[in-house]
Amino acid sequence: MMKIGFIGLGVMGGHMARHLATAGHEVTVYNRTIAKAEAWTKANGGKLAATPRDLAKGQDIVMACVGNDADLLGVTTGSEGAFQAMAPGALFVDHTTASADVARRLHADARARNIGFVDAPVSGGEAGARDGTLTVMCGGDAKDYARVEGAIAAFARACRLMGPSGAGQLTKMANQICIAGLVQALSEGIHFSQSAGLDVEAMLDVVSQGAAGSWQMNNRGATMNRGEFDFGFAVRLMRKDLGICLAEARRNGAKLPVTALVDQFYGDVDAAGGGGWDTSSLITRLSVARQEK
Repeated sequence: MMKIGFIGLGVMGGHMARHLATAGHEVTVYNRTIAKAEAWTKANGGKLAATPRDLAKGQDIVMACVGNDADLLGVTTGSEGAFQAMAPGALFVDHTTASADVARRLHADARARNIGFVDAPVSGGEAGARDGTLTVMCGGDAKDYARVEGAIAAFARACRLMGPSGAGQLTKMANQICIAGLVQALSEGIHFSQSAGLDVEAMLDVVSQGAAGSWQMNNRGATMNRGEFDFGFAVRLMRKDLGICLAEARRNGAKLPVTALVDQFYGDVDAAGGGGWDTSSLITRLSVARQEK
């Protein structure tokens, strides 16, 4: 068992830190909203730190799951960031969905300080974090990955080193690109079935058992049909992720026409007040068009 600090107790991070504590690790937590960290320690034990810098002192591993590149830089290299206090040989593991560029920058900075850095974004949503069944995609040095793989197993059903620093983030981008297309296709399939007068639940049941079946269909199809979007991964977060994907594609020359289009569709949902809805709310663009016809 190890001493692990965890930064960021949001929808994902709170559950991930809980699984680490349940597995027997000595967990210290930090959250920008102190009340959330206090509630976490009351429920799960462990220690509370006032800043990422304070949290990092004496830890074997520091993990983070925050909002974006700027948030990540703040909790690592900022004046009160974890990098300022991590001991030589300690390891920082970033579970934020961020850019590959910031992962490479932090990896280089960490090596200069004689600490390790692994970019390790996750997939599986709040349910995966709650149930400890996340998929974790890692980039970094093999020796650093080997040190943290066992700890990650506390909240993941799959974890893999994808390559050098940044490879974890690039793999997460591929994940989000695939999801964007799947959700749009599922939206159109449900919308078509509604328009055709089919029993949509029956359609989903039979189609999900064939080649078109997917996690999105199994977990979001029925709620999309009922117009329920008050759960899961928010539209505004998906737009942040797709922005990272499209920016990386501009750098590497990849052509992402469907992803770019779906990003615009999510912009429509956001503009209509759905920024906090689950990403499956993409179907509302089609449902509204059908009602107005």
